[in-house]
Amino acid sequence: MARIKVEDVVDHLDTEFRRALEETIKEHFPRQDFDAWAIFRTFKRQVYRKCSTWEEVPDDYIEFD
Repeated sequence: MARIKVEDVVDHLDTEFRRALEETIKEHFPRQDFDAWAIFRTFKRQVYRKCSTWEEVPDDYIEFD
């Protein structure tokens, strides 16, 4: 099993994750106003709380260039 540092992955992909989360909220709550950055900060905080610093993932989920 490979290990990934979850916080670093989330931080690296923060723009993509934030946009995906924003589009998800818009799709499910189209008439609601919200602060996408505030929601994303909460999301990140919850990921950090729910996941270990290092998480194991199957080797076939990792590709090296």
